[in-house]
Amino acid sequence: MRIPMLAFILVSMTVAASAQQQPANPDPKTPAVTTKTTPPPSQPAKGANSFTEDQARKRFTDAGFTGISGLSKDKDGIWRGKGMKNGATHDIALDYQGNVFPR
Repeated sequence: MRIPMLAFILVSMTVAASAQQQPANPDPKTPAVTTKTTPPPSQPAKGANSFTEDQARKRFTDAGFTGISGLSKDKDGIWRGKGMKNGATHDIALDYQGNVFPR
């Protein structure tokens, strides 16, 4: 009688603990990777950014920016800098999903 009761308690504790875990991405509107069918977010997504400075620079260049300067990654994992597009200087940002944001 003791072993089934002990097993029941252990299983109950495991189920209760797993039910309390938060999902890896609590906001389903912020996917881990964007695709061509993913709607663009309105602002850069915070998160661990694995883009190198050269990769970030290429993303900005591919988005039509030139004269990219002052690139640095902020505390939220967002690459920020300045770039020129259509004759105007813009503050630019790149999030961990690869989305480019002009300001």
